[in-house]
Amino acid sequence: MKQPVAIVDDHILLSQAISGLVNSFYNFKTLYTCKNGQELLLKLKSHDEQPVIVLMDVNMPILNGVDTTKALKEKHPNIKVLALSVEENESTILDMIRAGAKGYLMKDIEKNILEKALNEVLEKGFYHTNTVTEILLDAINQKPQNAQLKEREIEFIKLACTEKNYKEIASEMFVSPKTIEGYRDSIYNKLQIKNRIGLILYAIKNDIFTP
Repeated sequence: MKQPVAIVDDHILLSQAISGLVNSFYNFKTLYTCKNGQELLLKLKSHDEQPVIVLMDVNMPILNGVDTTKALKEKHPNIKVLALSVEENESTILDMIRAGAKGYLMKDIEKNILEKALNEVLEKGFYHTNTVTEILLDAINQKPQNAQLKEREIEFIKLACTEKNYKEIASEMFVSPKTIEGYRDSIYNKLQIKNRIGLILYAIKNDIFTP
């Protein structure tokens, strides 16, 4: 039985092309396409059959990919979001992961990568391409499995997975920004990671933070 997939992209021709690819895959079918997040949320209300995965563009009018993913996490937590975007900057990827996306694909990927991503999100719960992993997964692959984190460091990690900046985290933890920098540098060293995205992915994989 083919698993239903919804496609959300404001470029109609591209959306139709992606739909054709999905329909050609053995395990998947396109349930419907939407031009923006608002249209997706309306279709979820009006259709009995629900998608198991949503291929989500990031930059869209009316309701963008980040806000739509947040809405799905709250209202339809069983639906998995796989971002499909031309945006490859760190902050955009970070925003989508925070919002609850289970993977992040670039739109220039090969057909077989898209099929693999859909299957792995369905079976394992997440997937990232090699292009994105140059930013993301290097931190995961190199992290020590037995890193000893202190209670305050874990508290910092949880707060770092939110949208709070370091000054706001310092205020919430009742310490100085310099102390927060110390927590950050110590954790980065222990986990052998280089950036906040790596920290968030570590937290997700180790059940410290659930997107």
